[in-house]
Amino acid sequence: MSLLERLNNDMKQAMKSKEKDKLSVIRMIKASMQNEAIKLGVKELSEADELTVLSRELKQRKDSLHEFDKAGREDLVEKLRTELTIVEQYMPEQLSEEELSDIVKQTIAEVGATSKAEMGKVMSAIMPKVKGKADGSLVNKFVQQHLS
Repeated sequence: MSLLERLNNDMKQAMKSKEKDKLSVIRMIKASMQNEAIKLGVKELSEADELTVLSRELKQRKDSLHEFDKAGREDLVEKLRTELTIVEQYMPEQLSEEELSDIVKQTIAEVGATSKAEMGKVMSAIMPKVKGKADGSLVNKFVQQHLS
């Protein structure tokens, strides 16, 4: 089942069970996906493009959550936490720290990096491999650890 079909089914279910938050988030995701398809000039997004849109939605919410938390806006923080859990349901399963560490080591060996100066080279090689399966800041942390 494609992501769009899953979103449509979940949207129908959310309407039936009157889950306003879930319905709102699903509609936002679908709108973002539609906008991305229009921007790319395609009828349907590829899985990679869908993942890019989902990752962007997740990152936006995490950034907003951090800002609202810093500002002490507990009312908005709670709403965003709910939205985050809903968006995360559509993301692929996240890599464990062990798996991520192994991928980082393997990529460093492939690239032949030996110092932190080559971090950009390693990051550009690793991000396509873990797209949507690991947070970029976590990947960055592991790369720094393994290069030092």
